[in-house]
Amino acid sequence: MISTKGRYALRVMIDLAEHRSGSYIPLKDIAARQEISKKYLEIIVKTMVEGGLIKGASGKGGGYQLVREPENYSVGEILELMEGTLSSVACLADPNYICTRENICQTLPMWREYDQMVRDFFYNKKLSDLLSYPEGRPSDYQI
Repeated sequence: MISTKGRYALRVMIDLAEHRSGSYIPLKDIAARQEISKKYLEIIVKTMVEGGLIKGASGKGGGYQLVREPENYSVGEILELMEGTLSSVACLADPNYICTRENICQTLPMWREYDQMVRDFFYNKKLSDLLSYPEGRPSDYQI
């Protein structure tokens, strides 16, 4: 399950992409538009800055902005930064996990296939795919 951290990080990234003008965007503006607590967003953007997804500046004229164009971000990289692994089971989430049943596990191939589908879906979806369209946001992109 994707937590509020992952979902809100996507909303912040979308907001930054839709309002980019070369200037930094104040967090209070993002919080107001997205109807998310500024305090909670401070935690989220700190992780995003540390992860290299966005950059921030403090003081007058400060705020946040993207470091790349929206089409150069995958939804997968944003979610994995905020959520950690997207793997469905512990034995696939941690490469150092030792499972004594690996060679006889009848479900492992299914979990590998499922995890690959999830990874392919989120890594092939770009931030730019989630931006508003002139006629409005398609219903299948609601978050």
